[in-house]
Amino acid sequence: MLKVVGTIFLKDNKLLIDKPRTKPTHQMIGGKVEEKETPLQAAIRECYEELGPKAIFDESKFEQVMDFDEIATSDPNLKIHFYVFKYNGSLEGTLETSEEIESFLWYDTSIKEDILSNTLKHKVIPYCIENNLIK
Repeated sequence: MLKVVGTIFLKDNKLLIDKPRTKPTHQMIGGKVEEKETPLQAAIRECYEELGPKAIFDESKFEQVMDFDEIATSDPNLKIHFYVFKYNGSLEGTLETSEEIESFLWYDTSIKEDILSNTLKHKVIPYCIENNLIK
């Protein structure tokens, strides 16, 4: 089973998500857990890779808030185990797009759900609403 991580970054009751160039939907900041890497190490590495070199965050402020099994949005035959971390601080600096990331979006529930990955739609957004993290 493939292990995957995602990180919840919040600002003004909105959740930071990104749009990969190769996928049709927005997703969490995150990606695959590499061999010999813990989920926390993977979450931190993915944040550096996806947010760009000018994003500033404190590695000690990551907290695992949930994990679950699901089927990958991109492949109905791929089972994944997803670890979700919440960043308990303010993301500082500047976000930069890359060859991998097309754009960033601060999401709230006024935006239609059809732009979201299944993980966001069915797990992360409900968690954020239930815990009064986003509006």
